[in-house]
Amino acid sequence: MDEPIPVPAGEVQRHFALWQDRALTRPVAVTSRGRPRIVMLSVEEYERLRRRDRQALRVEDLPEELVDAIAAAEPPQEARRFDGEIG
Repeated sequence: MDEPIPVPAGEVQRHFALWQDRALTRPVAVTSRGRPRIVMLSVEEYERLRRRDRQALRVEDLPEELVDAIAAAEPPQEARRFDGEIG
């Protein structure tokens, strides 16, 4: 994702349609006293970010193939250096 374009709140207020259109292709950071307060972005970008949110599930709710994959997973070789820390 591109860095947001910083724009003073007053400028956004005066030319909202312009900045709304710009936010469709690149995030717009609305600033107050020179500091970013909010970011305007396209619905598509917002939805993409939402899909990346982590979900916490109980083991009982996980698909069986995922539980099997976790059970079969092997730690990487470099993790062996921590074996002595397990009591």
